[in-house]
Order: sequence, then structure tokens, then C-alpha cells
Amino acid sequence: MADKKTKEENVCGKIRQEVGPVKISDQQLFKTLLMGQGLSALICGTAVTSQYLASVYYLNTPMLQSFINYTLLGITYTIALIFRQGDGNILQILKTKWWKYLLLGLTDVEANYAVVKAYQYTTLTSIQLLDCFIIPVLMILSWFFLKTRYRIIHYVAVCLCLAGVGAMVGADILAGQDQGSSSDILLGDGLVLVSATLYAISNVCQEYTVKNLSRVEFLGMVGLFGSVISAIQLGILEHNEVSKIQWTWETALILAGYALCMYGFYSFMPVVIKMSSATAVNLSLLTGDLFSLFCGLFLFQYTFSGLYIVSLVVILVGFIMFNTVPTLNRALAPASDEEGCDNHAAEFDNDSTQGCVDEITCAQAEQDQIKSQVNQRQSSCVVINSVKM
Repeated sequence: MADKKTKEENVCGKIRQEVGPVKISDQQLFKTLLMGQGLSALICGTAVTSQYLASVYYLNTPMLQSFINYTLLGITYTIALIFRQGDGNILQILKTKWWKYLLLGLTDVEANYAVVKAYQYTTLTSIQLLDCFIIPVLMILSWFFLKTRYRIIHYVAVCLCLAGVGAMVGADILAGQDQGSSSDILLGDGLVLVSATLYAISNVCQEYTVKNLSRVEFLGMVGLFGSVISAIQLGILEHNEVSKIQWTWETALILAGYALCMYGFYSFMPVVIKMSSATAVNLSLLTGDLFSLFCGLFLFQYTFSGLYIVSLVVILVGFIMFNTVPTLNRALAPASDEEGCDNHAAEFDNDSTQGCVDEITCAQAEQDQIKSQVNQRQSSCVVINSVKM
């Protein structure tokens, strides 16, 4: 009987372990929040260094900056794929999925190029507002392709984050910091929307890849095809600008700072996406513009506004609300052991059919155990009564 009880408890425990917790723990939520803001700080680093290159050294070479980033990714992650054994080897990946990663690399390169190009035609305010278009596009793509199901609290959290962005933009307008060009606002706004859509497609593909395959495969393939595509585009569009660069140690240092920030962003973003989701990560990235504004207070003599603090708090509250209740996501299978466990809380919830079946199984096991104990006691009573008689 003891062996049977132990086996039943092990089965129930194993089932509960597979199902995972219904809600995200405070520790995991804090870790996700902290890492998300780390990504925002890296985005802030790329924005500040890019602005320094453009405003102080008159260096406008977005494809050169992207090429350096993709090359760094290729040197590390693509080489790691080359030395892999088995199905994860780069040759096996290229034989079966080369065209998929080619399209993904093209999407990612053009998303980066479009948003940088938009600064030449429209204002910073328009870019900050329209860049939020990535959030609804991500949710729609995740709904159809990743089978993600959102609850009312997730929509409320998204609206709260967007309200925080609105407060930030309002502070910019009141402070007279509506920077940027307005030579062709319609073209610039269109480029921002195109960039947001391409980023959303890239992020959804990234979420699927890192949760089903591996982070190294995604970064290795993006580094390989991204470096090739950006090199071709660099030679066609920016060869004149690159040839006119007057290299100094300051220029090289700032360019290296940009490359390291972007490399770190690309390297750690799949980790945070695997812990949460692409939508949650992009909500946390909304604070990146705020960090850039805070840096601008000291570096570019921006005017401080109390709305910046309000905006930061509102966005963080919305991000916490979004991650407090996990979404249901049945399309994502656990990744390989090499990459660790996925966030099971994001894959199951207490309303799912599987959860109900598991609970019923455990309940039946417990009922069987109780019945066995009752039958054993009844048998003991019968024996005792027989002896007394």
C-alpha cells in the first residue's frame, strides 16, 4: 500500500510539474522586469551614440552600423553553429530552412533601415507615436500564428502603456523638443509604420524560433544573412558616405559603443522573449525613449518635465500588469535541453482542458487511495469481530 501511495503521489507531482504554475512568481516577474529594462538601456545606448554620430560628427551611415552588428553576431553565433554536431549543424539548417532565414534576415535589416531613414523626413514625436504600432501588430500576429490568447487585463495593460507613451510625447511638445525633419511627413510616417510591421514579423519569428528551436540558431542565421544583405545594401546606398568618413579615435569609439549596445540587445532579447513573450518585451522597450530623454538632459541640454516620471511609472505599471497573468499559448513546444526550459506559465492556464484532465487524474488517484484504506480497515474490523466471536 505504501508503494502504491508513493507511486500515485509521484504521478500527481509529475503532472503538476509539467503543467507548471498558474501564475508567474514574484521572483520571475521581477527578473523579467529587470531584464526588460536592461534591454531598454541598451536601446538608449544605441540612440544616444547614433545621435552623437549624426549631430556632432555628421556621420549618417545606418547600414554601416547595422553591418557591424550583424558581423559581430555572425562571428560569435554563426561560428558556434559551424562547430555544432548533428541536426543543429549549420549545413543541416541551410539545407532545409535557408530561404526562411533569408526572408527573416531581409525583414530585420529593412526594419532597422526604415526607422533610421524616417528621421530624415518626419519629426521625433511622430516616430515615437507611430512606433507603438508594433504592439497591436504583434498581438494580431501572435494570435494567428502563435495561437496566443489574451485576457482583458492584457488589453488594459497595453492601453496603459500606450497612455504612458502619450504622456511622454506630450511632455516633448510642451518642452519644445519636437526634433527631427518635416520635409516629407507622409513619407516619414509611412516608413515608421513599415518598420514597425517588419519588426513585429521579425519578433514573432524570433519568439517561435527561440521557444521551439534555439537562441543560437536564430542569432546565427540572422547574423549570417543579415551581414550579407546589409553589406550589399551598404555598397549600393552608402559607399559615398563611408568613403568620406574622417576617422578619429572619438568616431571609432562612439561607433564601437553603438555596435556593442546593439550586439548586446540582439544577444539578450531572445532570452527575455523566452521568459515572457515578444509582446511583453516590446512593452518594456517603450521606456527606452524615456531613458534617452533622461540622458539628453545631461548630454543635449533637454528640458526636464514631470510628465517623464509619470510616463515611466505608467509604462512600468502596464508592463507588470501584462506579465502578472500569463497568456495561453499552445503553439509553442518546449525547446531543446541546451537552451533550458520555457516559461510554462505562458503555455498553460487554469482554464485549459489539459489542466482539468490533470486535476481529475490526481483527484481520482487520491480517491482510489482513500477507498483502499477504507477497505483495508473494514477487513481488519471483520477479522477482529470474528476472533471475538
